[in-house]
Amino acid sequence: MANKKQTSKDVAKTASKILRDDRYSKDSKKVAGSALSQTKTTGKGGKGGKKK
Repeated sequence: MANKKQTSKDVAKTASKILRDDRYSKDSKKVAGSALSQTKTTGKGGKGGKKK
């Protein structure tokens, strides 16, 4: 059965900030990347986002 849970907008914003900030460790960035990969993308903004 597929996991239908998605990351909230607030968590996604924080994860995005972590990925762009060099002060965070690689492990922190892995967790942030994982959280962002579980967000629903709308196809608005950014470069080449997936549309679902």
